[in-house]
Amino acid sequence: MRALFVCFFLITTVGCIKQETNDSPAVVEKEKTNESNAQENEHQLTYHSIQWPDLMPTSDFDALINPPDYITEIEDGSIEDRIASTMQRAIEEDEFADSPYEQALISTNVIASMNGKNIRLPGFVVPVDFNDEQLITSFFLVPFFGACLHMPPPPPNQIIYVEYEQGITLSELYEPIWVLGTLSTELFEDQIATSAYTMKMHTMEYFDDVQ
Repeated sequence: MRALFVCFFLITTVGCIKQETNDSPAVVEKEKTNESNAQENEHQLTYHSIQWPDLMPTSDFDALINPPDYITEIEDGSIEDRIASTMQRAIEEDEFADSPYEQALISTNVIASMNGKNIRLPGFVVPVDFNDEQLITSFFLVPFFGACLHMPPPPPNQIIYVEYEQGITLSELYEPIWVLGTLSTELFEDQIATSAYTMKMHTMEYFDDVQ
């Protein structure tokens, strides 16, 4: 766990439509047309490619890349490392968060200008909800594999709660993807993690397919 967050940051730096009461051909055709237009409009949007540090204030970033000595001097697997793990859990519960570093670990501070912005960002999927076809309809997008699963979660301002009604499927969770959608500076809390941002996803791209 030693310097986990330091390594992570160094790596990431590099109107309603009235419904008809029957399914007449005209209504069905209208619904198909509306869906087609919506998809076309999404493809015409301009997405701004960003990096994870772009989502946090400079003060948080500076604090995380300059951790206190007790973080960098702890040896992996040592008693101190296990104690540090206990302290980390306490920090996530908002205890002992006195130093800028500890405060940055649980920071929900956001970049206000990101609200409503159409972005494109790579990351890993932590599933939250599935539909009847077992497609992932909501998930946390995180900057490194294992976050929120068998590794501590990143700061809330480094997690995005993503919703996608159509659902996605992944052969393996360790596969990174590019997510394209509209970002909101809205807090979302779940038993898995807390995110300082939410997103309505429009589409995704598999990482290996992007040149």
